Amino acid sequence: MGKPIHHDSPRSWLVWGASVGAYLIAVTQRTSFGVAGLEATERFDASASILATFSVVQLVVYAGLQIPVGVLVDRWGPRAMITGGAALMVVGQLLLAMADSVGAGLVGRFFVGAGDAMTFVSVIRLLPIWFSGYRIPMLTQVTGMVGQLGQLLSLIPFVALLHLWSWTPAFLSLAALSVLALLLAVLLVSDGPRAAGPRPVQPKVRALLSHAWKEPGTRLGFWTHFTTQFSANVFLLTWGYPFLVSGQGLSPALASGLLSIFVVVAMVCGPILGAAVARYPTQRSNIAFGVILGIALSWLAVVLWPGQAPLWMLVVLIVFVAIGGPASMIGFDFARTFNPPHVIGTATGIVNVGGFLAALISVYVIGWLLDFQQKAAGPGAELYNLDAFRWAMSFQFLVIATGVIGMLVTRGKARRNLALREEALPGGAAKSVPGN
Repeated sequence: MGKPIHHDSPRSWLVWGASVGAYLIAVTQRTSFGVAGLEATERFDASASILATFSVVQLVVYAGLQIPVGVLVDRWGPRAMITGGAALMVVGQLLLAMADSVGAGLVGRFFVGAGDAMTFVSVIRLLPIWFSGYRIPMLTQVTGMVGQLGQLLSLIPFVALLHLWSWTPAFLSLAALSVLALLLAVLLVSDGPRAAGPRPVQPKVRALLSHAWKEPGTRLGFWTHFTTQFSANVFLLTWGYPFLVSGQGLSPALASGLLSIFVVVAMVCGPILGAAVARYPTQRSNIAFGVILGIALSWLAVVLWPGQAPLWMLVVLIVFVAIGGPASMIGFDFARTFNPPHVIGTATGIVNVGGFLAALISVYVIGWLLDFQQKAAGPGAELYNLDAFRWAMSFQFLVIATGVIGMLVTRGKARRNLALREEALPGGAAKSVPGN
């Protein structure tokens, strides 16, 4: 059976560091197209809805693969999935670098989305293998925080390469970066010593999915992720940069600088939220609701502001939207604490669908609304203007309302199930059951 795993050992930190490095690179691949949106419009001669389709394809693939990836992680192990994901992203960025048509570009983003989909769930699945339970909420946040540094690679060196060397060399550099992720996974990531022995009999895929989905805590995690994360994805993957430059009249350099706030916020707020969730597990959903309220109010202030919003208001908006990224990790904590170990990968995959499903719907609808308003304004109308962005971005309020309703309904069911479990436990054992 192999030697038991020594939790929190130096080997644990090495495996985690290598896997997080691969995730950081995956985030770079994911967010690279968002900062290349204006260049992509020229290269592919694309409208707003066509440009949105690139991100939608990536998000459809990412969200659609989360549950299959979660099941495969439980069955094959995280190392194989991280390695396979890196290989797919190499192929995707090579194809995108050479693409000169919309169809070819979409194929490239398909592979990037598939490779990205295989990474995060696998990294999260490694945590309970290599670390003690009390460390996991904080490490989950730090994993997300470090991964988001990939946005800086997109915002600074990639944008510089894009402007200096043009499209093809810039995207070839991203393909080379994914080769590094592949090497990290092959050389340093391990599923643990127990992987060397006979593997236990694995439940059937249908049983894993059924067990995970029937657990209300999993669905609470799904809706938490759905509501907290989607606005950040919309902003970073497609519409944030055009909104700031063409809608709010900022310079490209200032817009890129504002987008880098996402990384700073993740680094500051991630550990704080992780510590809060670890210390107050019964308040997890209330913490998420507070973040969601801040996102909704900041968007409301910007879209209702007469004329272009002042810089300080845009900074406040970006800060609250950015906090949604670390807050979405609360959804994975629900998946971990409400499910048995052999189902955690599947449950994590289900939760991770949430924010990306909401984002792909929002990205596409916002693009469609921008095109619709341009056509309604008549020939010669500007594609990206402030009024058009106001109406288009307001679609997010409908998504937020849907997510909040889902959270409230599933939280009630999770709490009732939790009460039933506590009644079934011996005296004193109920205190170990996590709340929500």
